[in-house]
Amino acid sequence: MDYELIATRLGAQIRQRRLNRGMTQARLAALAFVTRQKVIAIEKGDLSVGMTAYARVLAALNCELTVIPAVLPTLDEIHGIFD
Repeated sequence: MDYELIATRLGAQIRQRRLNRGMTQARLAALAFVTRQKVIAIEKGDLSVGMTAYARVLAALNCELTVIPAVLPTLDEIHGIFD
């Protein structure tokens, strides 16, 4: 599986958790002791963000990272890839 897709999926899951908790990016950043720009980058799946920032954001959301076998991407995720 493509590592960029994994990062994108993780960012989307983090964003959804934040929204489910009714949190703004600014509030999450404050709780995680990172900048709002860092939260934006994490939610986009930016590969340049360090693991410490991901860990801080996950902890602020009361979540942890679990390693599971990868699944194939959905049609929505690969839409437009061959355009």
